[in-house]
Amino acid sequence: MSLVTNSSNWHRSLAAAVRDPDVLIDRLGLPDALRPAARQAVESFPLLVPESYLARMTPGDPGDPLLLQVLPLADELRTVPGFTSDPVGDADAREAPGLLHKYEGRMLLVATGACAVHCRYCFRRHYPYGDEPRRLDDWEPAMQAIAEDASVREVILSGGDPLILADSRLAALIGRLDAVPHLRRLRIHSRLPIVLPDRVTSDLLDLLTASRLQPIVVVHANHSQELVADCAEAVRRIVRAGVPTLNQAVLLRGINDSAAIQSALCERLVDLGAMPYYLHQLDRVAGAAHFEVSPEEGLAIIAELRDRLPGYAVPRYVRELPGATSKSPIV
Repeated sequence: MSLVTNSSNWHRSLAAAVRDPDVLIDRLGLPDALRPAARQAVESFPLLVPESYLARMTPGDPGDPLLLQVLPLADELRTVPGFTSDPVGDADAREAPGLLHKYEGRMLLVATGACAVHCRYCFRRHYPYGDEPRRLDDWEPAMQAIAEDASVREVILSGGDPLILADSRLAALIGRLDAVPHLRRLRIHSRLPIVLPDRVTSDLLDLLTASRLQPIVVVHANHSQELVADCAEAVRRIVRAGVPTLNQAVLLRGINDSAAIQSALCERLVDLGAMPYYLHQLDRVAGAAHFEVSPEEGLAIIAELRDRLPGYAVPRYVRELPGATSKSPIV
């Protein structure tokens, strides 16, 4: 199949995304009882679901594993001890506007606050994106900090979702980073290949592979039912362009909290050429407590995956702790 080259396609797809919970419920034929809580929950964290992602859900099934990742629920409104607005310590790691520095040799740019989907468990659902750079000139302090720290070998573009940026804006950021001589790698963390697959155009792949920096793309799929149709083709495009492609998933109650589901996800990823990278323990962000799975359950799943799968297909089970110098393995 040829690559998509019309960059306006994905802009139209994003514009057509579902933003009204009543529309989502109507389109999937879900129970009316879901409406009051959904309407209330979107007041604090909006709904956003692209048509491609919606098309992979099963109509009439309120327990669909893709739907549960985006459906606003009354559980989000509960205050639960230990669940906070900044569960991973982003505020303390902010070195300059839009720049986080947590780990040796790597810095992270919060390239945008926008996404193509609003995952209800998002660890940055309360992040103060309004305080971060918007114009290219606003990035100057961050770029200067990167240029002045010769220990930094890799920059991670995150967000929000960095691939929500237009190619011209993305090219400008990459160009600035390409000019920093001590940088070697550019890592892009994005959910767009999963939820808005037509973002993966030939122009985007040319942009990623034109830089002297080694590109690495980390996608975010939580269930094998996400990795079908246009999404599967998008992941294949990235892989076949020669870009190392990894996946990080989040362990989510009622969505992927079984060895059978995790095994199917890992095998599907490997079949597409993407490697299972991390299985994250849920970041304890306010509004997401109902998704939490205990570490003991997670460890049992990983143990079973080791019995079911080749070693390269088993993700590392980790959590992110504020102030830690790396992701912390759960053992």
